[in-house]
Amino acid sequence: MLQQESALRPREREILLSLVRAYIENGEPLGSRTLSRLSTSGLSAASIRNVMADLSEAGYLDQPHTSAGRVPTEKAFRLYVSTINTRSMPGTHDARLIAGLIHEINGATSVEACIQRTSQVLAEMTRNCGIAAALPGTDQELEHIELIGLSDRRVLMILATRDRMVRNRVVTLDEMMTPDDLGSLRNYVNRNFAGWKLSDARRELLSRMDEQRAEYDAVLTQLTVLYQKGLLEVDHQPWIHMEGASNLVGLDLHLTRERMRDLFRALEEKKRVVELLDRFLEPSNGQIGVHVGLEDAHPAMKELALIGVSLPLPGGLIARIAVLGPVRMQYERVVASVLHLGQAFERAQT
Repeated sequence: MLQQESALRPREREILLSLVRAYIENGEPLGSRTLSRLSTSGLSAASIRNVMADLSEAGYLDQPHTSAGRVPTEKAFRLYVSTINTRSMPGTHDARLIAGLIHEINGATSVEACIQRTSQVLAEMTRNCGIAAALPGTDQELEHIELIGLSDRRVLMILATRDRMVRNRVVTLDEMMTPDDLGSLRNYVNRNFAGWKLSDARRELLSRMDEQRAEYDAVLTQLTVLYQKGLLEVDHQPWIHMEGASNLVGLDLHLTRERMRDLFRALEEKKRVVELLDRFLEPSNGQIGVHVGLEDAHPAMKELALIGVSLPLPGGLIARIAVLGPVRMQYERVVASVLHLGQAFERAQT
């Protein structure tokens, strides 16, 4: 009987990995005769059959039908992905896509645009579901604000942070401010607080407004109005974009129509997708994460795998870039795509 996976003998390991690679390629159960032709150890079909029986008993292989060959289990896939060389370079086509994405990211004016394009490239490169998200931190730094007067005493407050996040908020005032007033307020905030953490800037601004001299300072008096309307305040809703979910439709995931509908409903919920990324992609300083079998996240995700990376970016932003696809996917290509695209995204943001 086999030991734990770390104690697999070389012959057992070779046969198991050969079976996983062959199954990824053709999706068909494999028998001992087929594996004997693939093996480089020169083992007979009878010897391989005995090893396969032990692998099945240890939980690495399953037999869909009595007369059929074996297929790898989630446990086998987990062992397989641990052998992947994460330093492998992407192919020529993928490298060209990554280079194009870097150019677009460098020219983008917002994180939202970067996130959307990243997910699109991931889906194109891997033919699976590409996910990209930016999760705001609590210590974002102010780049600048813009204040624009609208009709009916409304003001558009635009807040840009140094992690390339841009947020818009329209507020209604009791009394309209002139364009000159708004220009003075904008200049005061940008001159005094650019580069500050938002929480520190709001705290300092509140302190200045509370001082007695604020009663005699028109700028601070008007800033009090905007402060109460949420100036320099941001919510922490994530930016997230997913592309290529339709690629999951044609996969043999053994899902009923109802389960497939449940899967797509789950993927349509931004909160559910963020929870999925939070659960399986903890901050890891750019280390690739591979999770096979996501049944704990949702019953319809049992035969799916998540490959992704979590990246801390300047300004307190956390980016998560991932591919959601079938357990039977081209892991080497997906891992290389996610890793190098994540590195490109990280470089472009610094």
